[in-house]
Amino acid sequence: MLTGAMLVWFFLTCLSVTFVIWDSITNAPTSWVQRLAWILVVVYTGAIGLFFYLLTCRRPFPGGHDKFTKAAWKQSVNSEMHCLAGDATGILIAASIVPTLGLTNGWDSIVEYLAGFICGLFVFQALMMRNMYQGNYLKAVRKTFFAETVSMNMVMAGMIPTMILLTSVWPDSEDPTNATFWFRMSLATIVGGIIAYPINYWLVKNHLKHGCMTLPGKDGAAPNLGHCSYERTDNSKYQSHMTEHNATEKMEMRSLPRIISSAWVVGTFIVLFIVVYITSQITPIYF
Repeated sequence: MLTGAMLVWFFLTCLSVTFVIWDSITNAPTSWVQRLAWILVVVYTGAIGLFFYLLTCRRPFPGGHDKFTKAAWKQSVNSEMHCLAGDATGILIAASIVPTLGLTNGWDSIVEYLAGFICGLFVFQALMMRNMYQGNYLKAVRKTFFAETVSMNMVMAGMIPTMILLTSVWPDSEDPTNATFWFRMSLATIVGGIIAYPINYWLVKNHLKHGCMTLPGKDGAAPNLGHCSYERTDNSKYQSHMTEHNATEKMEMRSLPRIISSAWVVGTFIVLFIVVYITSQITPIYF
């Protein structure tokens, strides 16, 4: 039964990834980072990722992307994709390596957390989004540290229990050459994305994290539908000659006082530790 479910899952995943890549090339007026994030997330989450891509990011018709993605909950989903793509990529790479080290499952989880955090913050947030901070990489690290940390902790609050519990049921899923490994990681990524959504919604709603942005001049009008792109008509500055760098500068982010942001970071670590403790009561975690 598990084999059949995995065959269906992987078949649908291949179709989903193929479609998102094609759509990203032919129909996406978003930054290359946003497109890459969605492609990776769909690789990890299959048809479920495709469903949310169609629901929250795909341009429905020329000139309609910015209005289609304007709702706060859609902005939040798109924002979370940056975190989820980076974190899951780092975690998956680490999870492919740690079995060769012969570590206990507790140390495995720590290595995977660190790998996810490094990939999420230093690559997907700071490196790929540095144009939002005038190309200053170190500034990008500082500015994205808070949002990445609290979001990452919630992603891991979903992924760690799922990975550990499924490993106890499917011992072979620790082997990256086994199909159950990829199926387990897909399920863990889905759970992590669900758990992390509320805090990403809060971050975007309070302008503490960027959402999805239509690149100026990239979403042409659809005159046959009587519709013009909101980003072309709402502000005369947003013309086709603007660069992606100029556009991202318009997304002004707020910041919290240090004591409040620190409290949020500590709070998410507490949530993560509680979840890990509960998991350890079901399946032993060794260090």
